[in-house]
Amino acid sequence: MSLGSDESVVVVQDLHKAYSLGSTIVRALNGVSLELKQGEFLVVMGPSGSGKSTLVNMIGGIDKPDSGSILVTLNEGNAVHLNELSPKELTRFRRQNVGFVFQFYSLIPTLTASENVELAAELIDLSNSEMKKRTKEVLEAVGLGDRLDSFPSQLSGGERQIVALARALVKRPKLLIVDEPTGQLDEKTGHEMVQLIRSTSEQFGSTVVMVTHDVSLKKYGDRVIHLSSGMIVKEESND
Repeated sequence: MSLGSDESVVVVQDLHKAYSLGSTIVRALNGVSLELKQGEFLVVMGPSGSGKSTLVNMIGGIDKPDSGSILVTLNEGNAVHLNELSPKELTRFRRQNVGFVFQFYSLIPTLTASENVELAAELIDLSNSEMKKRTKEVLEAVGLGDRLDSFPSQLSGGERQIVALARALVKRPKLLIVDEPTGQLDEKTGHEMVQLIRSTSEQFGSTVVMVTHDVSLKKYGDRVIHLSSGMIVKEESND
């Protein structure tokens, strides 16, 4: 697979990133290259400190590398080099193209499930009617169509994470970045959550990068990469 082929939605080349912790330099990424195809579900694994979250933060436009490049192909074939964007341009890129699901749900407790999702829809300048239509559509797609008016305190942990997924998907993002989505869930609920991420991302046409430490979840990916000391040390395919 050659980097930069026509089917690639993300092309990462030779990423390097280091952080200073006092007098210590931590090399979070040390020459990572990979590519993602449209609609692919990539699982990123590795021990704590291996660079997993740093890598997905780069792909999602949250952070920028010290060197290397990240090319993302958007709708109609338009491509952007994330490492060349200004902070304002990166913010616009994230709002329009990326959905995020993290370990902690970060729902606003005083808003209902539908209102939490609508907040994300507002970021892409939808009309009020289209925003409400999309919110209802995505909550029904994830199985919470009967909990639109429930507050986070009235939902289980699994349901709160599902609302967080709906919030990410309501934008119909080109990229869905999922970082340890099962960390607050029991094993059964965690597997159900990843199955739901898989099925709904396919429905809404998103390419997924999921970070997990749970080896039992790697079966849900099309491909699995293993990081260690900021480098890809192993790659597996589930085709």
